[in-house]
Amino acid sequence: MGPGPVDAHPSVLRAMSASLIGQFDPVMTGYMTETAALYREVLGTTNSATVLVDGTSRAGIEAVLVSLLRPGDRVLVAVIGRFGHLLREIATRAGAEVHVVEAPWGQVLTPAAVEEAVRRVRPVVVATVQGDTSTTMCQPLDELGEICRRHGALLYVDATASLGGNPFEADAWGVDAVSAGLQKCLSGPPGSAPVSLSDAAVAVVRSRHSVEAGLLEPGDDVSDDPVRSNYLDLGQILDYWGPRRLNHHTEATSMLYAARECARLLLVEGRDAVVARHRAAGDAMLAGVRGLGLDVYGDVAHKMTNVVAAVIPDGVDGDAVRAALLSDYGIEIGTSFGPLHGRVWRLGTMGYNARRDAVLTTLAALEDVLRRAGAPVVPGGGTDAARAAYSGTSDATDTEVQR
Repeated sequence: MGPGPVDAHPSVLRAMSASLIGQFDPVMTGYMTETAALYREVLGTTNSATVLVDGTSRAGIEAVLVSLLRPGDRVLVAVIGRFGHLLREIATRAGAEVHVVEAPWGQVLTPAAVEEAVRRVRPVVVATVQGDTSTTMCQPLDELGEICRRHGALLYVDATASLGGNPFEADAWGVDAVSAGLQKCLSGPPGSAPVSLSDAAVAVVRSRHSVEAGLLEPGDDVSDDPVRSNYLDLGQILDYWGPRRLNHHTEATSMLYAARECARLLLVEGRDAVVARHRAAGDAMLAGVRGLGLDVYGDVAHKMTNVVAAVIPDGVDGDAVRAALLSDYGIEIGTSFGPLHGRVWRLGTMGYNARRDAVLTTLAALEDVLRRAGAPVVPGGGTDAARAAYSGTSDATDTEVQR
């Protein structure tokens, strides 16, 4: 019950246990085509360039940035927490000229602040994180795509921790590139990164297109300025996922099964219904944390639906409380990073764990551990407040996830 990874859906685990098949078996290529189509729906896009990058969500981030950014390109990173700084570091390692516009931790950036920075920097790419679990903030995106279009920049969004639990509309918001992971609201394990590129982003990737020497055929490209990574070269990955099926790497078969099942489950439940379930669970956890008498960190108006940052009470050993929850109840929650390390606990309600029983059990266990730690908690306050938050919420918000 931390900020991720969380428990995978049993159906996803069952899917991963299926027999392996060869990467060019027609069944495998059929699964790849089907999975791409499923993630177009999940992401709210018609992008043909929708694929999986084999690796954790960070592999997806790096694939996008190293494929879109040439050395010396200007990039503006809009930072709302630790993972915005990760985008900054990856872009720097790609050789880009990196500029930053940053919100104080616990807040988000206004469109005006982003546009002012875009005018000043004149980047080719604007990169940001939608939901930064380090601060629990969810950056509004609906105006950023239009800002980028006005100034000739591409918009890249890391939606690793937010996709599925918070609204995301790639096409409607003008997102040119997005990457995500399975281990948060998508109810899967880490190890596969869905990525989608707009036509404009594909044009940049294709301008650096190069085919490996061992695969070259007449008319193939050999770029003088190739993407600096072979494995994370989205041009080659698009060739692999596209009609040509040009060999690039051995597809991570079991992770493909997992990613396909994650998307299928989400779409069967319904995108809006999944967001509503996360919002109901997140609201209940937020109410429960407050009901115990704990403060909540950050601008709650811009909080992600799927994680709450509870301020650790004075005099309480935060790590000892986390250890007791894990040893006594088998429940894991998180701390945070940088300036928030040791100051907050992060309680996630994500994916398969965005359920009433998981929320209430976590709050009951936290109350017991806090009382033993000497914190002045309100007896029954957490579970009572969570149940009150759930009252009036249709039981349908919890039914589909249990199938």
